Amino acid sequence: MIFIAILIGCILGAILGFNAPIISYTYSSYLAIAIIAALDSVFGGIASVIKKNFDLKIFISGFFGNAILAILLTILGQKLNVDIYLAAIVVFVWRMFMNLGTIRRYYVEKWSDMLRKRTNKKEAEEK
Repeated sequence: MIFIAILIGCILGAILGFNAPIISYTYSSYLAIAIIAALDSVFGGIASVIKKNFDLKIFISGFFGNAILAILLTILGQKLNVDIYLAAIVVFVWRMFMNLGTIRRYYVEKWSDMLRKRTNKKEAEEK
């Protein structure tokens, strides 16, 4: 169910993205870091659903809080002429990969159990 919603969201985003106006180079770094922060929250939400400890308040506050913090780091870095946003990118991408690993392990174990049950069922039928 979640994957269907994600797939529909990606398709709608791609369709709307082709028809959206082009974002100015001035704001592209802000948008890029905000998108990465939001994706980190989405992957964290999916991982917490799998772990059965999802809380909508935590998800929404993290979604907007991470994006705002990342944008503020980008603004501060531009004012100081230092690429501080790179630290945010590294942290958010690392967390995304950790959450993706959790999601992957869950589904690999689920599919392995399903295949194991099928083979056990076939062996029992053959005997």
